[in-house]
Amino acid sequence: MDFNFTPDQQEIRETILKRCAAFDDDYWLERDRAGTFPEDFYRAMAEEGWLGIAMPEKYGGAGLGITEASIMMQAIAESGAGLSGASSVHINIFGLQPMILFGTEAQCERHIPRIVSGEDKACFGVTEPNAGLNTTRITTRARKVDGGYLVSGEKIWISTAQVANKILLLARTTPLEDVTSKTGGLSLFYTDLDRSKIDVRLIHKMGRHAVDSNMLFIEDLFIPDEDLIGKEGEGFRIILHGLNPERALLAAEAIGLGRAAIRRASDYARERIVFDRPIGQNQAIQHPLAKCWAQLEAANLMTMKAASLFDAGLDCGIEANTAKYLAGEFAFEACHTAMLTLGGMGYAQEYHVERYLREVLIPRTAPVSPHMILNFLAEKVLDQPRSY
Repeated sequence: MDFNFTPDQQEIRETILKRCAAFDDDYWLERDRAGTFPEDFYRAMAEEGWLGIAMPEKYGGAGLGITEASIMMQAIAESGAGLSGASSVHINIFGLQPMILFGTEAQCERHIPRIVSGEDKACFGVTEPNAGLNTTRITTRARKVDGGYLVSGEKIWISTAQVANKILLLARTTPLEDVTSKTGGLSLFYTDLDRSKIDVRLIHKMGRHAVDSNMLFIEDLFIPDEDLIGKEGEGFRIILHGLNPERALLAAEAIGLGRAAIRRASDYARERIVFDRPIGQNQAIQHPLAKCWAQLEAANLMTMKAASLFDAGLDCGIEANTAKYLAGEFAFEACHTAMLTLGGMGYAQEYHVERYLREVLIPRTAPVSPHMILNFLAEKVLDQPRSY
């Protein structure tokens, strides 16, 4: 059992950290203050081929796995880019996995190279205001018409919709009352984000201002038949294949952000002199930081286990959810501890840890809450009765 990265994996990590050094903390602070998408960072990653790290080689990707993608996304967050940097490229890394697995060859040839090159930006339209995590209850309706579907409904917490030109959209093609299974009747589409039919409204939020979150109001959006992914009515089953890799990637990003916070806090603790001694000499400062480091490393082992299981084609639902839970909780503690280490300066934007703390609430909360993960683990691992 080898817990070390391969030479190629280590090279990915070192190369990404070196590339991200060109986009320093002040760059990300300015993007956060202005609320502007980090287009030049996104373009740099696209031009060097990183957006296709987990895409098949025949479509222009690198043909690597979610393990390598997790290493890359962790390094982006760890560089100080945090969730702003990671989220700007997140969907390119795994978002079109449903198309790779269930789409036609023509769909893959038409769309995946454009995602890999960065020519297209996509967003993921699943969550709805009145459904939350109960995806089977979504009400956005796709009604069959000649040559395609006519879609109307609402979506919420849709990242990058302000800058995207494509959308991976889950909609109901069969009314809930007419399906034999509650997971049936949902269909997945990959289509143009037509702003004449989709009203994109920005949600002003606590953190990660550089990468937008939105509500979508969709009215009579025409989607041609060729934009249906897989079979009609099987959209829920299709999107399930993307949940575990997303959890692994998000866990890796959270760990990277936690590491960035601990690094900055440790540097400050060595340099800050109070009562004629560095504050890092005090165990009240040392112990919380050391505890956070240990917790992040433990979470990282579970994250890499989940990713490697996925790449081996093995079931990783328990590991991926555990990784996301541990990473979210421990990264939050790391960022909070970093802020406490800096004291009053931790509250100042110029020291960056307040930005880390605001951003780390995302992987702690989304795309599934820690409470729902514990429900899942209690049922699947401890054989407890389903609670929801």
